[in-house]
Amino acid sequence: MVQSDAATVDEYLAALPEERRAVMTAIRDVCREELPGFAEVMEYGMPAFAGEGTGGVAFASQKRYISFYMRADVRETLAERLAGHDVGKVCLRFSSPKRVDLDLIRDIARATAASPGPIR
Repeated sequence: MVQSDAATVDEYLAALPEERRAVMTAIRDVCREELPGFAEVMEYGMPAFAGEGTGGVAFASQKRYISFYMRADVRETLAERLAGHDVGKVCLRFSSPKRVDLDLIRDIARATAASPGPIR
């Protein structure tokens, strides 16, 4: 699933293969806990948490990995914590559901909530 046509996050998760649905739901739960005041939305065909006037996070089930998108300033702040992971400019990639690091996602969400940053 590269880009979904789902109108809601619930629809998005329901359409996932069972082996990915549990971890994607866990990612969603972490974001709900750590991003109070952020709106849960669908952006660019993936679940996202958007802040009022600030960037948030997004996540997606891709063909070959699970991706978690963050703001560039958060990536820079957590550079040491992200070392050793498959990280692009603003994307953290996990090669399988078993490799998803929910503690790392929690740290990213907390850093996002703690520091207002640019939307893009």
